[in-house]
Amino acid sequence: MIFSPFERLVAMRYLRARRQEGFISVITWFSLIGIALGVATLIVVMSVMNGFRQDLFSRVIGLNGHMNVYAEQGVLTGYQPLLEQIRKEPDIVSAAPIVEAQALVSHNGAASGVFVRGMPPEALRGRAAIAGHIAYGSLDDFHGDGIAIGIRMAQRLGLNIGDTLTLISPVSQNTIFGAAPRMRGYKVVAIFDVGMFEYDNNFIFMPLQAAQVFFKTGDGVSALEIFAGNPDDLRGARDDIMQAAADVHQQVQVMDWQQKNASFVTAIQVERNVMFLILTLIILVAAFNIISSLIMLVKDKGRDIAVLRTMGATKGMVMRIFFLNGACIGVFGTLFGVVLGLVVAKNIEAIRQFVQRVTHVDPFSPSVYFLTHMPSLIDPADVWHIVAMSLSLSLLATLYPSWRAAKMDPVEALRYE
Repeated sequence: MIFSPFERLVAMRYLRARRQEGFISVITWFSLIGIALGVATLIVVMSVMNGFRQDLFSRVIGLNGHMNVYAEQGVLTGYQPLLEQIRKEPDIVSAAPIVEAQALVSHNGAASGVFVRGMPPEALRGRAAIAGHIAYGSLDDFHGDGIAIGIRMAQRLGLNIGDTLTLISPVSQNTIFGAAPRMRGYKVVAIFDVGMFEYDNNFIFMPLQAAQVFFKTGDGVSALEIFAGNPDDLRGARDDIMQAAADVHQQVQVMDWQQKNASFVTAIQVERNVMFLILTLIILVAAFNIISSLIMLVKDKGRDIAVLRTMGATKGMVMRIFFLNGACIGVFGTLFGVVLGLVVAKNIEAIRQFVQRVTHVDPFSPSVYFLTHMPSLIDPADVWHIVAMSLSLSLLATLYPSWRAAKMDPVEALRYE
């Protein structure tokens, strides 16, 4: 739509309300601020949710692998031929046997439940999510009876490097005095801090052979942990694994990370969509404010419209004047909201820390949100969608008041002045 210099002049003049039009000016400013806040809020919330999703999934995938291969029933035995065959597949980056089980830990009179994962020392040292986040100690000593624990578990139980942690198996062993729980002490050689509360507080990594002995799996393992080239598309890798299992005549089950964390994946996606719809209502309310302010402006400028029409202004010119008036509110509000939203999203963690220092309350508790910091990832596609939606709603909101101004009869307008 092309606007003439005259239409732009009149529209800009109407945006600068005179003293007697102060109430209309206030509504106009509320409309602009409402659109800006709606756009900024949407950008911040979408960025935080994108960051939360990326951080959570990247750490979950980095710690657990992309796929796990399980036996049809019980422990996976005779897995070496299958493991070698899987490692030869082109879509597979790495594969390692693991033993997983729940247990109890005890130290200095404190006890709690933990999740134990036994894996080859070289596999753990090659796991960047763990090896790259060692807070104390070293994985060089991760062999024999050496174990690695999370930093929050260490703080909770008062453990340091070199301390002995007693591990208690939930499966009892028979003795001459009856059934008794199996207990053994392990030396803490590394303390990791991966930034996820669940893992830092409840996970223990131990060498594969030590886990096989403690949990009595013999030469078997709980599963084979697989890393593929593309974690978002595992169909090719899954087919490769099933073919490898068929080649060595072994019946297995394959479960990928999305299946294991289906509740996380679904909940985050649903929450993201719902939040987008709910926060869109802020922009919608601001758009209705544009309608009300323009209708009041049209009613207040009835005499001006009549004079313009008698001087030769067409209905199209009148409509474009008020359309441009409302469009300016939407455009400037959207631009201001985008700038505000991007600034807040970029500095969301600093803002969180400031709020925590001032209020002495952590608004992002790790025990609730799983992560130790507030993540933010600005997605340009999301920003463009928000901008397009805001501008569309703003422009649609100007159509009815502009049409009403164009339809005004100049004779009737002047008669009652």
